[in-house]
Amino acid sequence: MTAESRALKAAARPPVSVLAPRLVLGITLATAILWPSLYDPAMSAVYSFLSNSALYRFSGFETLQTVICYAAIEVYYTVKFTQSPSRRIDVRRPRSTLSSSKVGPNNPRWPRMRRPSRRVGEIVTYVTPLLMLDFTLIKKYADVSVAAIRQSGGYGSIEADGGVSASFLRPTVHNFTLASPLQLWRALPTHAPSSRRLVTELAVSLLIYDALFFFIHVAFHRVPVLAGFHKPHHRHGEINPQVTNQLSVVERLSLVLLANFALNIIKSHVLTRSAFIVVFVYLLVEVHSGLDLDWGYDKVLPGGWGAGARKHAMHHRDGDVGFAPFFCWWDNGLAFLDSILVKVL
Repeated sequence: MTAESRALKAAARPPVSVLAPRLVLGITLATAILWPSLYDPAMSAVYSFLSNSALYRFSGFETLQTVICYAAIEVYYTVKFTQSPSRRIDVRRPRSTLSSSKVGPNNPRWPRMRRPSRRVGEIVTYVTPLLMLDFTLIKKYADVSVAAIRQSGGYGSIEADGGVSASFLRPTVHNFTLASPLQLWRALPTHAPSSRRLVTELAVSLLIYDALFFFIHVAFHRVPVLAGFHKPHHRHGEINPQVTNQLSVVERLSLVLLANFALNIIKSHVLTRSAFIVVFVYLLVEVHSGLDLDWGYDKVLPGGWGAGARKHAMHHRDGDVGFAPFFCWWDNGLAFLDSILVKVL
C-alpha cells in the first residue's frame, strides 16, 4: 500500500449514526423473508402491470433500463460531487502553485469531467453490442415454458423443430424470417415471485457477481496480456462518478455477462433481474463516486462487510488492493494469501 493510499484510509470523516437506515433496511428485509404474504398483493400488482406492458416485454428492456438507471444515478452523484468538496476522498494536489492560487482545502480543483453533450459516443458504445445481442439471441428466463420461449424466438411447434433448449447455457439464435426479422419480444413468467424469493435471489446474485468479478479483476491487474483491457478504467486523475463507465468494450461486456450469469445460474425471476439492475448500478456508481457519504452502503452494512467508495478509491490509487467491487471477504482472503506468499518466498 502506497503512502497516498494510507492517507486516503486515514482521512475518513467523523462517523454519523446509521441506525435509521439500518433499521429500515433490516425491517424491510426481515419482513420480506419471514412474512412474504405481507408483500404478495403489491408484488402481484406491480408484476401484472409490468408483464402486460409492451415496453417491459421488449427484448431490449434491460439494456434501456440500465442506461436510464445509470444516467439518473450518475448525474445525482456527479452533482453531489461538485457541490460537496469536503466529502471528496481523493483530492489531487495541483501540478503547479501558479495554477492553484484559488485552490484550497475548501475549494479543491475539479478533476477532468465530461459534459453530458459530449457523452453520446459513450452511450452508443455501451448500447450497440448489447442491443445486437438483445435482437439476436432468444431470452430464456426461469419459470417460462419451452413452448413460450420458442414462440418468442420465431420458431414453430416442438414437433417441427425440437432444437430449442430452456437452458441459458445453450444460447439460441432467433429464427430470422420476414415475419419475424429480429428478436423483439421476450417471453415472461406468468406469476410474480414472492418477496422472499426476490430478496434471496437478489442477495445471492450480488454475492456471486462479487466473487466472479473479483477473480476477473485480479486477472486484469496481474495477467499482463489482459491488463490492456482494464487500463482505460484507471486512466484518470481524482476518482469521480464518471469513472464508473470509463471502460473498454471488453471490460464492459464482462460486467454485463458476469451479472447475467450470476442471475441465470440461480434461475432468478425476471422481476429479480429488474431489481438487480437498479441495485447493481447504484452500487457501481457509489463505489466510484469518490465521496465519503454519511450513509454509504458500506457504513449501513455491518462493519467489515462492504467495500465502499473509500476502499475503491484506494484501489484506483494503489492498483493492488480492493479488487472486489462491493464486499470485503475476497480481498481479505487475498491479503492473507499474499502475506503467506511473502513469508514463504
